Amino acid sequence: MSINDPFNAAELARTAAIEDAVESKFVGQLVSVDTDEESADGNTDARIATYLFEATLPGYSGWRWAVSLAKVDSSSTPTVCDVVLLPGAEALLAPEWVSYKDRILPGDVGVGDIIPTSADDERLVPGFAALPSDEELDPSQLFEFGLGRARVLSIVGRDLASKRWYEGDRGPNSPMAQNAPKPCHSCGFFIPIAGSLRSAFGVCANLLSPEDARVVSVDHGCGAHSEAMVIAE
Repeated sequence: MSINDPFNAAELARTAAIEDAVESKFVGQLVSVDTDEESADGNTDARIATYLFEATLPGYSGWRWAVSLAKVDSSSTPTVCDVVLLPGAEALLAPEWVSYKDRILPGDVGVGDIIPTSADDERLVPGFAALPSDEELDPSQLFEFGLGRARVLSIVGRDLASKRWYEGDRGPNSPMAQNAPKPCHSCGFFIPIAGSLRSAFGVCANLLSPEDARVVSVDHGCGAHSEAMVIAE
């Protein structure tokens, strides 16, 4: 199939592509020529034309060398404006970049790994914004003694944590909880956590429980409840 070349400059464009590619073997056949203007009768009075050549670079399947040529007027000699690599319709592309904070998953942090928290993380607020129930001292005492943390959980952060814990394996809907004799809040090994989440969560302190040292909801449960009794027959 013949390709219309309004500038008659396919070789000039190919030479420019080869110069950018370093070796001629990385520049394939001419694919198309696109211009900035075309009249109704098919005649062109273009000032800019883009020549697309197949890119045969390793790892660039489906890509094109795009060479832009320009003319001052219809009688002038075309000159090279730019040479770039562009993806074609079936080009092999790298996956879209995803920031580390959106990529990282629970369990990804290992010994020595540092995961910085962004300054505008909505899960956190400045320490002075803590509710009195979340600290051992009230806000005035914290300010007076220079104590407290730089940032604490925001309402958003608490809601996210609560939802994650309550709907997880240590909430009331897990198979373990559904088959427990009694809920955690009535267990002697249940230690309520401090702060505003005290009424909803605690920590298990039973060595024999699969939840030992883990945060559990007050209505979670397991077979190692302190008041579970075996009735002798």
